Amino acid sequence: MELLKQQWLLPEISYQERHQQLAALGKALFFDSNLSIDFSTSCATCHKPDQAWADGQATATGLKNKTLRRATPSIINTAYSLTFMWDGRSPSLEHQALMPIFNPEEMGLNADLLVKRIEQNPSYSELFDAAFDSNDITIHKVGLAIAEFERTIVSRNTRFDRWLKGDKNAMTLEEREGFRLFLDGQKSGCINCHNPPNFTDHGFHNIGLAKLEGQSADLGRFNQTPLNIMKGAFKTPSLRGTPLTAPYFHNGSANTLEEVVDHYQDGILAKENLSPSLINITLSQEDKSKLVAFLKTLQ
Repeated sequence: MELLKQQWLLPEISYQERHQQLAALGKALFFDSNLSIDFSTSCATCHKPDQAWADGQATATGLKNKTLRRATPSIINTAYSLTFMWDGRSPSLEHQALMPIFNPEEMGLNADLLVKRIEQNPSYSELFDAAFDSNDITIHKVGLAIAEFERTIVSRNTRFDRWLKGDKNAMTLEEREGFRLFLDGQKSGCINCHNPPNFTDHGFHNIGLAKLEGQSADLGRFNQTPLNIMKGAFKTPSLRGTPLTAPYFHNGSANTLEEVVDHYQDGILAKENLSPSLINITLSQEDKSKLVAFLKTLQ
């Protein structure tokens, strides 16, 4: 068990002074609603610090209160991520950081206007100079800065982490038994996709959330990787912080962790192109309660 515990410990990320200055610039940009076409929306509008860096909605709200088709993912532990966006269409965190700014449904700027808006705020000159030894503003630098700030949003001191490090009182017996269930790939199946140390395999899976019918169907990863197994497949999210990020799934269709667990046992209605990592599970109500109790230690 001790060796197993070590596999789940997230490595510490150290920041040199230059990285701290870059993150300071990124923080200013992240919270700046001037970076949207109508001055109404910042990155933090959807990634709210008091909502575990998500937004608490089933799916995101865009410009002019338009309801978007996918949930806002939390940015907790993106420093450890290898894939970005629900469908993985962004190759890096730096690239992903710019996508909402340029998306006409989200923040709606173009590259020239983004630079112009930043240049109009004199406080940015000093921040860019501290981060880059130059106050020249470029799109590349904006992406670098926002991504660096996002990498500072880290969860690695939960009750689960403290238990891993030797605090025997950090988790109850029920929670520890829930962790053992989580690790049982034949009984709960959780571990098949939610791997150590960040509770994700960085992959894409169709977990049977919705039938893919009509032109409006969200095909997920299939749009990047046109294989049948990728139809309706979406990124495996990290579970760290997950007790605070309801609703769940890419379409916000589960309101509670209990509903998430129930989905895998009784709620899979769309059976075509299901991920081979899914298994048929039969959990007692007691097992489900233990599993949810464990998941609640991850905040």
